[in-house]
Amino acid sequence: MNVYETKTMAERLNGNSYPGRGIVLGITPDGQQAAAAYFIMGRSVNSRNRVFVQEPDGIRTEAYDPALMKDPHLIIYHPVREIGKGLIVTNGDQTDTIWEYLAKGESWEPALRTRQFEDDGPNWTPRISGLQAGDGSYKMSILKAADPEGSACARFFWEYPAVAGLGHFLHTYVCDGSPVIPTFQGEPERVSIPDDIDTFTQELWNNLDGNNKISLFVRYTDLKTGAYTQRIINKHQYEEK
Repeated sequence: MNVYETKTMAERLNGNSYPGRGIVLGITPDGQQAAAAYFIMGRSVNSRNRVFVQEPDGIRTEAYDPALMKDPHLIIYHPVREIGKGLIVTNGDQTDTIWEYLAKGESWEPALRTRQFEDDGPNWTPRISGLQAGDGSYKMSILKAADPEGSACARFFWEYPAVAGLGHFLHTYVCDGSPVIPTFQGEPERVSIPDDIDTFTQELWNNLDGNNKISLFVRYTDLKTGAYTQRIINKHQYEEK
């Protein structure tokens, strides 16, 4: 077994109909740019009725058709927010919890210790989070149920240095399942990061399951200047073109 095996995102995603929501953080091969990506998928009408909308400090989710929105509490949130030279990326409203702690000079670990997995039993969807620093290094975390009943929360944290060409992929589910969707297992997966943002964006979008993918966000940030380029793809709007 090669514990340092690195795969492309195409290899990680292709053939997996439901990895759920996913975060990718890493560095381009030239070592000049920090890469961040976040995607959402969904199986229900309520979950699929979403788009990413740009905000001054990141993005938020929004109902594509407000008339179809039933329960917004787990699907409408601010997944990406800037904090100083850093970037917070999560799959829920813990983005705001992390931002508030960092803004007052505290670290993200105590912020996430105030939170736990989502209240959507029996799946108990994990809360996944990423924090990308201005130097390209990054942290990742997952909060998941410690038992099938959701009576306790297990919290995992990882820290990664900026390594040219390398990224890590953390997602909520192993794959699709019924009646319970299996939650992510082990450490974030090692992935390769392309130099070009459009190449990476298309690699991600084209390899997410066509029935279940909803929206994708990708940002590349120049580590010297802090200038960034980003892409947003929403399935609803994409199919309208």
